[in-house]
Amino acid sequence: MERRTFLRSAVAGAGVLAFSGAMWDTALAAPAQNGPSPYGSLLSADANGVMLPSGFTSRIVARSSQVVSGTSYTWHNAPDGGAVFPNGTGWIYASNSEVGSGGGGVSVLRFNSSGTIISAQRILSNTSSNCAGGATPWGTWLSCEETSTGQVWETYPATGASAVSRPAMGRFKHEAAAADPVRQVIYLTEDQTDGCFYRFRPTTWGNLSAGTLEVLVAGSGTSGTFTWQTVPDVDGSPTATRNQVSGAKHFNGGEGVHYANNTAWFTTKGDNRVWELHVDTNTFELAYDDSLVSPGSAPLTGVDNITGSTYGDLYVAEDGGNLEICIITPDDIVAPFLRLVGHNSSEITGPAFTPNGQRLYFSSQRGTTDSASGGITFEITGPFRT
Repeated sequence: MERRTFLRSAVAGAGVLAFSGAMWDTALAAPAQNGPSPYGSLLSADANGVMLPSGFTSRIVARSSQVVSGTSYTWHNAPDGGAVFPNGTGWIYASNSEVGSGGGGVSVLRFNSSGTIISAQRILSNTSSNCAGGATPWGTWLSCEETSTGQVWETYPATGASAVSRPAMGRFKHEAAAADPVRQVIYLTEDQTDGCFYRFRPTTWGNLSAGTLEVLVAGSGTSGTFTWQTVPDVDGSPTATRNQVSGAKHFNGGEGVHYANNTAWFTTKGDNRVWELHVDTNTFELAYDDSLVSPGSAPLTGVDNITGSTYGDLYVAEDGGNLEICIITPDDIVAPFLRLVGHNSSEITGPAFTPNGQRLYFSSQRGTTDSASGGITFEITGPFRT
C-alpha cells in the first residue's frame, strides 16, 4: 500500500544513521493507535441493523436457507470468507460455507453493472469447514478447509467449473490465502494456537498442481527478520507441517491475510494482533496489537478476516468484540467503520471490495439467531476512499 509504505520509508530515511540491529527493529515497530475515523463516527443502526458513518447505506443480498432474490438458488449456511471478482461489466462475490462433516463448500452471487443479482450458484460441495481463502490473479477462489488435514480447493466463480483440490499446498488447518504476483507465491495462514505462516511456490505460476511449500522461520519477538524453509512432508502425517521445521515461527491462531505492494498483513485471533510482513526485505513487525493501543480501550478485538481498499486502508472484521469492521489507515489510526446490532453470538466474515472500490461485501455468519442457518450477507455502498 503506497501511502503506508511511504510513511515507513520516511521514518527509516530520517533515522537510518541512528539505528542498527535490534534497535532498528524497535524503531520500525509502530502499531496502530486510536484516532478519528476518516469517515466520522457511527450513526444509529439502519433498518438492517447496521451502524454506518454518514453517507453509507447497507443492503441485504442473501440470507442462509432462503432463496436468493431473482434466482432459484438457496443461499448456503454459515457464510464465511469471501472475495469479489470482475465479470464482464459486473462482478461476482464468492462465499465459503463453514459447515463441517462434508456439508461445506462455496457459493457465488453474480451481479450486473448496476448491482442487480443475475444468478447464484454452488461451485463447491461436500467439503468441510470452509473458513477463509483467497483470490488468485487468474480469477479463481482458493477455498480453505479449517480441519487438521484440511486442503485448499481451487474453485471457478466465473464458470462454475468443477473445483479441484490442491494437495501440494499442504494438509493442515488452513485458514486464509493471499496471492503475491511479484514473487509468484501464495501466502497461507494456519488456525492453530501454535500455527505457522506459509508460502506456496508453484512450479508454474498460474498452476497450483505442483510446487514447494515453505514455512516462515524467525525469532520469538514481534519484529525482526525472517527466512523461508521447505516443509519436508506436505501431507502433514504423521508429523504436522507446523512441527517439521526447527525454528519455524509459531503464531497464536492465524486468520485472514491480505497482500498489496510488497507487504502481507495477517491477523492472529489468540492475541488480537495484525502482523505486517515486508516480503521484499524479509522483515516483520506489528501493525496492530490491542494491548498496545492508546488512548483509551482498543476498538478492535477478536480480529479475524482482513482485506484492503484501493486507497490503502485495511478493513479488519471481528469475531466477537462489538461485531465491528474496523479500519486501520495508512497513517496507523484504528477506528470502527461499521457495527452490527443484535448479532451478539455471530461473527463478521468475508469482507471484500468490488474492483472499483465502491461496494463492500461481508456476512454475519450466524446473524441474529445464533444458528448457521441464520447467516446474512450484506453489501455496503458509499463514499469509500479510492
